[in-house]
Amino acid sequence: MADLFEGYGATSRTRRRIEPWDEMFGDISSPHGSRVRAPYREIHTALAQMTQDELRGRTEALASSYLAQGVTFDFAGEERPFPLDAVPRVIPQAEWAEVESGVQQRVLALEKFLSDVYGEQRAVADGVIPARLISSSSHFHRQAAGVVSANGVRIQVSGIDLIRDEHGAWRVLEDNVRVPSGVSYVISNRRVMAQTLPELFTALRVRPVGDYPQKLLNALRAAAPAGVEDPVAVVLTPGVYNSAYFEHALLARLMGVELVEGRDLFCSGGRVYMRTTAGPSRVDVIYKRVDDEFIDPLQFRADSMLGSPGLMLAARLGNVTIANAVGNGVADDKLVYTYLPDLIRYYLSEEPILPNVDTWRLEDPGALEEVLDRLDELVVKPVDGSGGKGLVVGPDATRAELDTLAAQLRKDPRGWIAQPVVQLSTIPTLVDDGMRPRHADLRPFAVNDGNEVWVLPGGLTRVAMPEGQLVVNSSQGGGSKDTWVVGHEPLRTAYHDVGNLVEDQATVTEAITIIRPEDLERERERVRNRTRDQVVPDAPQQIQPQQQQQQDEGEQPIPPAGAARITARLDEGSEPC
Repeated sequence: MADLFEGYGATSRTRRRIEPWDEMFGDISSPHGSRVRAPYREIHTALAQMTQDELRGRTEALASSYLAQGVTFDFAGEERPFPLDAVPRVIPQAEWAEVESGVQQRVLALEKFLSDVYGEQRAVADGVIPARLISSSSHFHRQAAGVVSANGVRIQVSGIDLIRDEHGAWRVLEDNVRVPSGVSYVISNRRVMAQTLPELFTALRVRPVGDYPQKLLNALRAAAPAGVEDPVAVVLTPGVYNSAYFEHALLARLMGVELVEGRDLFCSGGRVYMRTTAGPSRVDVIYKRVDDEFIDPLQFRADSMLGSPGLMLAARLGNVTIANAVGNGVADDKLVYTYLPDLIRYYLSEEPILPNVDTWRLEDPGALEEVLDRLDELVVKPVDGSGGKGLVVGPDATRAELDTLAAQLRKDPRGWIAQPVVQLSTIPTLVDDGMRPRHADLRPFAVNDGNEVWVLPGGLTRVAMPEGQLVVNSSQGGGSKDTWVVGHEPLRTAYHDVGNLVEDQATVTEAITIIRPEDLERERERVRNRTRDQVVPDAPQQIQPQQQQQQDEGEQPIPPAGAARITARLDEGSEPC
């Protein structure tokens, strides 16, 4: 064990004013068995039986598996497998129960806030939140006013970003209720980890994550227009060049629904239809993975080719449900984030379970001056930023960068917030130098079907691979860990047979297929021969509608042309993580 953790925690001690909370060891400077925290004892024991070379071999096997599946991202112009560390993050069930309750509470408050914002605006009238904050948000869309799903849910899927501070306490970093991405990596990480460390799954009784696709499908169907007995749902993607296309394709396949682009849809008579080789097919629910501004060129950007004209009219008439709802981005505004504790008290009459990180609103002249005096001590973020873009960490910035930032803050104080530098918790991570502590955050995913808010056990743990780096996005070289919630579920101790647990965890994404160009051309020729004498109106040539027939024949679906390698560049593009 000595060689695996030799030098652990020693390299960055002199750079830190406050020591971060390490999730495995009670004393980061003394990584020994007596210092191991209780949730990690089984992990520590398993690692004690491995050499660094053996653990590195398992990590390389993970990378090879992801490269074969096309689970890659673009970093500095180079296509790489999405980094997955072989050491999992462990959260005991008792601790997870608090996180789960806090996320549920937050989602319910955000639901009520969005309903109010696009309705009566009672919170504004009662002075809980200023009207100018809402009206000045770039993601507040008046076109969404009055557009409500049949079950009243606007946030079918949410991703609430959490961190652990220097005391080990969970805090909310930000809310994501537009198009939160990253759940595909939770599912994929679990599959390969169950095969890499199978001995630990039975010992720790890790709660499964494979329920997510069915939970999402149930939530989408529950939001369908009233009176529709068998709702048809689709996943709307910008296309194969989007950074999150891997996720779109995976979720569509696991839910058993069609993956469509804007050109595959058309509106007629206030309803939405999908073009298929068998003719138009009604669409009741659209799980949109396209930014609001591109969803309908008649209502937003006229030059958009990613959506379909008339979608908003069909939604307003109650003939189709768009999930997540258009206009949800106002709740992602980081200034709204600062009001969430007050909004929880206002809408739910409860105290927040999970606290925010302390935040300055720069619209306040006094706050602006204080922040300008302390720029070298604070983290400054744009209110509508994502993926770590525009974020400035004061202690790591140059004087020229701070001067430029100060000028931006004076020019547009509404566009920024400031927070103290929080020492994100660290987790042992295998890097070039061996096992080292690296900062991490957590994105739990919640699904709301109108009856309950279900929180995926675990979520996506993102890790900053460079030493001392506090920004965890993969676009800046970050990676991920599989997140294990361990222990029995409350009142459901027989949920899984232990003997089948590993198999249950590992088979979720087994059907991911590599498609070679010659295979795609062969399939196209077969389709042309079969449909040569058929003329189908309003049905442009495409591969997508053939997927169901191929599945019925026991074949693997063929992705659209150009998808020989599905590339997922997490944290970039329209769906930052």
